[in-house]
Amino acid sequence: MLGVGLDNEDGHKRITKGKDFTLIGGSKETHEEMQEKSIKLVEKLKKKGKTIGDVNDEEFIETAEDIGINLFPDPKPPPKMP
Repeated sequence: MLGVGLDNEDGHKRITKGKDFTLIGGSKETHEEMQEKSIKLVEKLKKKGKTIGDVNDEEFIETAEDIGINLFPDPKPPPKMP
């Protein structure tokens, strides 16, 4: 699984690699949240005797949503033109 944070404004390069995931970028807060949720996802699947590579798309999405990962955020409307 790859997690990418796009809200970094401090210039710090953040990279976290786990057995089943890699997280890149983001602000300190965003990167920490990605770490926490990725670890929870891996642990929840481990309790089922599975890894990220073992589950189908539906089970991955269901498990991710159960722990609060929003895989399909609502798109933001375009800004209004003056």
